[in-house]
Amino acid sequence: MSILHSALGAALRMRQEDESADAAPEDGFSVTIDCDTGNEYDGRMGLRISSIFVILVGSILGAVLPVVLARGTKMKVNGTAFFIAKYFGSGVIIGTAFMHLLSPAFDALKSPCLPDGPINDYDWAAGICLMTVFVMFTIELLASRFDFFGHDHSDAKVVDPSLDVLKRGTQTTSTPTNDVEAGQVSKENGSGHTNDHSLHLPTDVSYPPGNEDHLGHQREHQIDDNHTAFAAQMTALFILEFGVIFHSIFIGLTLAVAGEEFTVLYIVLVFHQTFEGLGLGSRLATAQWPASKYWMPYVLALGYAVSTPISIAIGLGVRATLQPGSPKSLMINGIFDSISAGILIYTGLVELLAHEFMFNSYMRNAGLKVQLFALGCVALGCGLMAVLAEWA
Repeated sequence: MSILHSALGAALRMRQEDESADAAPEDGFSVTIDCDTGNEYDGRMGLRISSIFVILVGSILGAVLPVVLARGTKMKVNGTAFFIAKYFGSGVIIGTAFMHLLSPAFDALKSPCLPDGPINDYDWAAGICLMTVFVMFTIELLASRFDFFGHDHSDAKVVDPSLDVLKRGTQTTSTPTNDVEAGQVSKENGSGHTNDHSLHLPTDVSYPPGNEDHLGHQREHQIDDNHTAFAAQMTALFILEFGVIFHSIFIGLTLAVAGEEFTVLYIVLVFHQTFEGLGLGSRLATAQWPASKYWMPYVLALGYAVSTPISIAIGLGVRATLQPGSPKSLMINGIFDSISAGILIYTGLVELLAHEFMFNSYMRNAGLKVQLFALGCVALGCGLMAVLAEWA
């Protein structure tokens, strides 16, 4: 009986060993997730302090300089250079939204270091981003209907050196409010009809259909809806400012306590903040600011410029207790990155791309070369931010 018992025991042990071998990875090792909640601060205080001033200079050059050149000096600004900066900056905003905000938000809110619960049961990064887009549209819709900004904008003037490029590339001699694709032949023959009426072809092929008023779009700043356009423009600018500043605060805190990757991150963020500032500054410079608020674009540009340096200084001050890898920090970063991504996606695709290319009468009347050149600048800015996302 003892022999049989021993034999059965040996067979059972052999079977268990075989099952364990089958369950183990074929390469003989298992994956261990390191959820260290601390930070990787490794000294080099002098270099970290220098990042405060270097990034501050880069951010000022990107955000404040376009405003000063376009609005604060009598110096003739090169229209081509401003044209490139304006559309390159639009691409930077779009690239930042997807590659520097939405992608990290997915990583943070799907981190295996987060505790089990509702946060792991849904793609919250995409959901929060989607909700933000709808909220942004609702805010802009309400701002266009209610008087949030007052009526002191009647003296607002357009300051946009990049329009020189569009005007030089205009294909027709009609006024900017006429669409080059709107079937203007009827005005040329003076009869109000084209020669194609026998073919029953539509004579209105403008975009949007029925010209600008058909979709209720209010960016052409007509006399009757100046206030609506002004309110929507101000809302879009403040939304854009809100999105980029929140993003800048979090990356500043990250840089302050970065470990061995600090040097690479330092270099990348200098370019990142400069280019992102260029996207914001070029928009602040070309907005229609009333004379009573001439100081506003300078304040908004400077607010962006100091956001990252201040957050770096704060991060260095609390470096002993800052825990960027903790579940709480991951959730906060992921939520705010998702919100900022929704803001910049809406602003980039609607306020920048759609309004500049589809609803801007100067751009629609410009030649194909000018339009493709502007689109190339957007693609360059977007592509550059996608490349920088490899390191930051």
